[in-house]
Amino acid sequence: MDFNVKKLACGAGVFFTRAVQFTEEKLGQAEKTELDPHLENLITRADCTKNWTEKILRQTEVLLQPNPIDHTGARIEEFIYDKLDKKLPSRTTNTELLGQYMVEAANEFGPGTPYGSTLITVGEYQKRLGGAERDLLQASAVGFLAPLRNFLEGDWRTISKERRLLENRRLDLDICKARLKKAKLAEAKAAAAPDFQETRPRNYVLSASASALLSEEADKAEHELRVAQTEFDRQAEVTRLLLEGIGSTHLNHLRCLQDFAEAQATYYAECHHYMQALQRELSKCANSVSAPHPTATVCPDPVSSAFLSGPPSPGATVSSLSSQRPSPLAMEQTQLPVTGTRKAKVLYDYEGHDGSELSLLADELITVHTVPGMDPDWLIGERGNQKGKVPVTYLELLS
Repeated sequence: MDFNVKKLACGAGVFFTRAVQFTEEKLGQAEKTELDPHLENLITRADCTKNWTEKILRQTEVLLQPNPIDHTGARIEEFIYDKLDKKLPSRTTNTELLGQYMVEAANEFGPGTPYGSTLITVGEYQKRLGGAERDLLQASAVGFLAPLRNFLEGDWRTISKERRLLENRRLDLDICKARLKKAKLAEAKAAAAPDFQETRPRNYVLSASASALLSEEADKAEHELRVAQTEFDRQAEVTRLLLEGIGSTHLNHLRCLQDFAEAQATYYAECHHYMQALQRELSKCANSVSAPHPTATVCPDPVSSAFLSGPPSPGATVSSLSSQRPSPLAMEQTQLPVTGTRKAKVLYDYEGHDGSELSLLADELITVHTVPGMDPDWLIGERGNQKGKVPVTYLELLS
């Protein structure tokens, strides 16, 4: 290791000089160079952005992972996988774990019993709710939390580093100003009160030498001040450019916030569909248990082919209803009176699961209406010559 004592001593001297200048400024015994008002406003805005970004990030993590212990473990696991440059595996959510326990308990109690079959029904829907929650967690981590964390751990660290360097340049500038001021005062004092009482030639030589030294010291201080001013201006410009980038950060965070809100809307819409379907299944179970026929004491099997196929969708849950219920399409074919035709905007893409359902594309406009006796969670949608059932929660009804 190359240990340079001279360089170390010089660095220690600069640090001590800056510390003295900083202390004198705090005590009001030294002048302080004020920053440009625009730069001061940028610094204030950057500090505000950093503080609120930290709070939003921390509270979002608490919202998505309420247990502090689980949150800490998740961060450690994420850090390890990031360092190993490996993809973080998806974690089982608490809701999915609850559903798994319910299904396992039903197998122990007997899936043919009313309690066991109901446990299976509720457990399967809990798994689907957990899957929707996992999708929300993944989308939020990638689209919202990661950009906020990247700003705090990347851009903000660079800004903080340049701001510290700017503060050091300002201290050096004020030190040079104070040094020049002292040199000018000493030079003026020597010029204003020359010693003419000394008549020996040697004293005249010494007096002239001292004046030359003072003048040289003042010239040196002026040169150092010009250099310090140039470095300060250059560093102020660098810091200003970085701080003006906060505006771009706000735009990026705005897009991430919109993605986060959309992920939440999708999650809650899916949860709404699943819980409505679960209520219908439980209602059928209750009716089956109260029926006098001995073979009706077991709830219908909630794990139908439509339930297990494809991504979660409200159409899959509705298709598992008993075939004894007349379909809305069959009702429509009996020419029951139509009510309330109006326009609706599609919020999310929807893939129809059979010929009675109409597939939808986000942001398109369709005409919807209902018929008496139809499931309130569904409407009849029309798009040109196409016609079929559509889920209500995928639509925004227009006046």
